[in-house]
Amino acid sequence: MSEAKTDPRILRTRKLIMDSFINLSSKKEFKDITVKDITTEAMINRATFYYHFKGIYDLLDKALTEVLFVNLNCRDYENSDLTKENLVSLFIAITDFQVSLSNRCHRGYEETIARIIRDQLEVILFRMLVRQHPDEVEEGLKLNATMLSWGLYGASMEWRRNRSSVSPEKFIKTAIPYIQNGIGN
Repeated sequence: MSEAKTDPRILRTRKLIMDSFINLSSKKEFKDITVKDITTEAMINRATFYYHFKGIYDLLDKALTEVLFVNLNCRDYENSDLTKENLVSLFIAITDFQVSLSNRCHRGYEETIARIIRDQLEVILFRMLVRQHPDEVEEGLKLNATMLSWGLYGASMEWRRNRSSVSPEKFIKTAIPYIQNGIGN
């Protein structure tokens, strides 16, 4: 089965299905997109769709996760520490991702998008923290990664509400000293 997943034909078909879904999502609300719409757009049959995805919510989850993974350049962070520059870079990537989705997609994705962003950020931040603090208890590092991921996501939502006032970089840089140094006394 693992060989089948690396077969270029399977990868192309999976990408075709995801691309068809993304294309449809720019035209229709998520709740109005059916498997039939996707199979017609991709010119495949239902069995092929269900070979790759459990259903439409599975496709939504995987398509958005893949787009975010590319947007975040996750591989760039694999051997990085948690620095001010990386926090700014991650924040800019998630705000860019949200802006691109809001320009291409209708409403109906908010909860899924929020979960995907937080989950991806948590994985990246946890890896950075483990790399930077190899002797620390992983449970504590995991909690810190969770808090940071929710915080960055929350800040990105706040930035979106006031998008025209400042750039994402300038917006997040006001919070970084508190993240780095704590609240103090």
